Amino acid sequence: MKQEIERLREEIREHEYHYYVENAPTISDQEFDALMHQLIKLEAENPDCFDPNSPTQRVGSDLALSDFEQVEHRYPMLSLGNTYSEGEVRDWYSRVCKDLGVVNDSQLVEVVCELKFDGTSISLWYEDGDLVRAVTRGDGVRGDDVTRNVRTIKNIPLKLIQNNISQFSTLNSHNVEFRGEILLPWKEFERLNAERERNEEPLFANPRNAASGTLKLQNSRTVAKRNLIAQVYGVLGVEQNTHSDSLQWAKALGMPVSDTTRVCKSIDEVMEFIAYWNDERKNLPVATDGIVLKVNSLNQQKNLGFTAKSPRWAIAYKFQAERALTRLNSVSYQVGRTGAITPVANLEPVQLSGTIVKRASLHNADIIAGLDLHIGDMVYVEKGGEIIPKITEVDNSQRQEGAERVIFIDKCPECGTELVRVEGEAAHYCPNEISCPPQQKGKIEHFVSRKAMNIDGLGSETIAMLYDRGLIHDVADLYTLTVGKLARMERLGEKSAQNIVDAVKKSCEVPFERVLFALGIRYVGETVAKKLASAFGSMQALSVAKREELTAVDEIGERIADSLILYFDDMRNMQLVERLQGFGVKMEGRVARAELSNKLDGLTIVISGTFEHHSRDEYKVMIEAHGGKNGSGVTSKTSLLLAGANMGPAKLEKAEKLGVKIISETEFLEMLNA
Repeated sequence: MKQEIERLREEIREHEYHYYVENAPTISDQEFDALMHQLIKLEAENPDCFDPNSPTQRVGSDLALSDFEQVEHRYPMLSLGNTYSEGEVRDWYSRVCKDLGVVNDSQLVEVVCELKFDGTSISLWYEDGDLVRAVTRGDGVRGDDVTRNVRTIKNIPLKLIQNNISQFSTLNSHNVEFRGEILLPWKEFERLNAERERNEEPLFANPRNAASGTLKLQNSRTVAKRNLIAQVYGVLGVEQNTHSDSLQWAKALGMPVSDTTRVCKSIDEVMEFIAYWNDERKNLPVATDGIVLKVNSLNQQKNLGFTAKSPRWAIAYKFQAERALTRLNSVSYQVGRTGAITPVANLEPVQLSGTIVKRASLHNADIIAGLDLHIGDMVYVEKGGEIIPKITEVDNSQRQEGAERVIFIDKCPECGTELVRVEGEAAHYCPNEISCPPQQKGKIEHFVSRKAMNIDGLGSETIAMLYDRGLIHDVADLYTLTVGKLARMERLGEKSAQNIVDAVKKSCEVPFERVLFALGIRYVGETVAKKLASAFGSMQALSVAKREELTAVDEIGERIADSLILYFDDMRNMQLVERLQGFGVKMEGRVARAELSNKLDGLTIVISGTFEHHSRDEYKVMIEAHGGKNGSGVTSKTSLLLAGANMGPAKLEKAEKLGVKIISETEFLEMLNA
């Protein structure tokens, strides 16, 4: 049976390579799924044949990771020198030739030109052909071990193609390392941001941030769903004659190497490559921010050596921020769950950085006034480093006479209520949170979300349909739904209706801190809700708490306190809470916390750096378990700074300036053991 399992694994790996690396599938999706299901079944029946590099392990796990282990790089991950000028590229090439003693055209200095993919750097370690470790750049000397998450990336081979290894006698199969970028394709980036927008979560600014954030998630199953990809640009631990040879070697073993890479035999060819991709990059499925130039000969690279920060044999040419000129057709206004009004510029469609842009956020009234926008204006739209489109400039020379000036609205576009603007904030709000339709729909969507009440089966479309038909007006109405009412709705059969009713009933088991978060009180996120639940223990106690009692809770400032008081002062909100309680929703219960001693009672401790004996999260739990409080930043109220390796210099400097006592990991453990 073990032989059959290995045969299936090899067959699936081959199909994965054709599909994800070569983009040329050899079997249908249905046939591939059948092979995978067969392997899953055989592995389940034969647990002794488990292999962490089996294709079945790419789905990830729901088990949360603690802190990522810090790993020292076997070879430092250096940064490259940057230039935005073609003239500086020519100067670099001239210096390279001079340093190598090249004085005429017969002595070639070949340069490999590679697209600089805009993602997050990764180091992939293989031993005997197996992926054993994946490490982020970190500070260049050490990074985070994210192997568990990287295993979910489908175009990274968990095993190198064995039958090609023998073709390369220089392979050190016991210790080879590939360097590359982890990327989130445009299509996935837009899907992810659309999903976050529906949930009123902060949008990712660009695919690079999204890829980096995804790679550091604690849940590898979530990582698997985001469809990251990789591009390899370097090989270490293997001797070849040229950089281009090493890339071809990597590709033959199944590594994802870009087909856009080109070996240039002169500076003129380099310039042709730059000119071509300066425009053509707009059509790529992933983000790029420049071109990397590397001397091809590895022997010449050794002769050129390094400066203190970067190699002399390589340089990065950065593209100018891309922008496009298009027409402003209109400005519309969106109402969010919290009542915040977001103005949106509706544009004549234009291609920008690989996508068709039709809309751009105008953020708030101040931005509109600063741009002096008029309907019909020709405007410059830019992405640059921030991929969410924004209008950066107006071409006033093309403004039509009599064009209507854009003036921020003063009434809610949905319910007509007069807008308000809180002092010190840029946004305008609709204060009618009880009966403004988008706010109520948004509150219900937030209430049923996984991290809140976790009510499955109620997506945004279903909620909108129930609200528009008058079956629900607020979150409490969810508990009045019956199978009969739901089954009569479009796209909802009796089985789906029963599942929704069961999920609503099950939500009564959700603990109090999540109920508090689910209410959608402004500024009360997951962490704040846990701290409030731990401090007050019930909705009743929280609803009558005074401002000074609220701000006495760790990390609860005046803004959060005022928002809570405002919420509970509204009788309609109190009636909603009472209705939810009447349906059986939990309105009390403290967050469970182990209490081992009061040795740290009254102390606020800030943690910085990395540690040998325990993770940062473990130390945070220990601090609370012994009566202390965790501080997020060094202030005059900080009692101790627990300092580990690689501690941030800013925190250290501030602690010394304020006279905060700094203790080591050993001293801290001795305090607890005393």
